[in-house]
Amino acid sequence: MGRIKEISRRPAHKRKRNPVVYLICEGTETEIRYFKRFRSRGCHIDIIPIPFQYKAADQLVRKARATMGMHPYYPDEGDVIWCVFDRDENTDAALRGAKHMADREGYRLAYSNPSFELWFLLHFADQRAEVTDCQAVIRMLKQPGRLEQYEKSQDLYDLLRPMQEKAIERAKQRVRALAEENAEIICRRSNPVTTVAELVEYLNGKR
Repeated sequence: MGRIKEISRRPAHKRKRNPVVYLICEGTETEIRYFKRFRSRGCHIDIIPIPFQYKAADQLVRKARATMGMHPYYPDEGDVIWCVFDRDENTDAALRGAKHMADREGYRLAYSNPSFELWFLLHFADQRAEVTDCQAVIRMLKQPGRLEQYEKSQDLYDLLRPMQEKAIERAKQRVRALAEENAEIICRRSNPVTTVAELVEYLNGKR
């Protein structure tokens, strides 16, 4: 299958629409609750959770392409698609497949290794040492002075907002350090890393 085709039948006279940012996420509460808070008058965000059986990175991007075939998608008017996913149990082959397909389709990727909670942790600490898995990140997140009562169902946006710029800086520094080592960002070895900062900056710029 090729790139999603734009819907060409448009009203002859229509009100100018704001671009839509489509977020294709693993079907978890954490990401959905967080990114909903970026919606504004100038930034329409449509969050589309993907069922658990498509959790593998390459399957998620493939399912995103099929799902978007049922949505009005106008890239020439500024619509953009971001796929948001974690390392989880993905193999390097699955991660490479996801990146290749996203590049081909014009999608953007917000990848976290080992988990999305790393983005939250960076609001409190410049984490550069390897972290084994999501539960290890959560244990660090629950340390005193951080999010001691953290639960995936919490709305943390307001609490984290004052530290957002610091988290962006830390996330981007880590990506630059890996790039200087000629390391692949979207792979299992790039631990820890998150490119969620790029998505957050993008959404902030649309407000």
